[in-house]
Amino acid sequence: MTTLYDQVTRRFEAGHAKAPPALWIDPRTYEMQDFKPAAVLIAITERERPGMLLLHRPSTMRAHPGQIAFPGGRIDPGENPVEAALREANEELGIDPGKVRVIGTSDRYRTGSGYEITPVLGVVPPDLTIYPNPAEVAQWFEAPVDFVLDPANQATRTVDYEDRKHSFVEITWSDGRQDHVIWGVTGAILHNLAHRLEWHD
Repeated sequence: MTTLYDQVTRRFEAGHAKAPPALWIDPRTYEMQDFKPAAVLIAITERERPGMLLLHRPSTMRAHPGQIAFPGGRIDPGENPVEAALREANEELGIDPGKVRVIGTSDRYRTGSGYEITPVLGVVPPDLTIYPNPAEVAQWFEAPVDFVLDPANQATRTVDYEDRKHSFVEITWSDGRQDHVIWGVTGAILHNLAHRLEWHD
């Protein structure tokens, strides 16, 4: 019997076999020289309809307040991206690193705020107990993978900021109680992952 881990691994490896750039950037970073290394965990739940764990940052946070994000943060000295993503997921959502079946790391992304983020893809059990850290998590939710990775649900928006036009991907998913608007870095990472995994096919 083929497991979700096997299915995602196959899609992930096939996508990376196409050999697109391993590094992609926010256009605002062209003139930047130094980037702080960071990592996020893209945790997919092993269900009949797999989900993806996301969180809302508190509005009081200095960086990206109120935005929807993957658990993650800076890579500490001596850590690799996988270790950092698992540590941050444990600190923010209480996810036991031993419960994560890591598939691999995806394309790094340089953000306009000066971070070079490595997404780490993994599969977690469906009955995982979540313990959100209130200092870093206002709330968390699980969105269907087939919805957030469907290009039809990834709208491109353009805004004027500092006399320039900036385009970004926006994904709106409703859980029946509220709309979760995913954009910015998280929207960009999901847009890239959609092409990597081709989940909608």
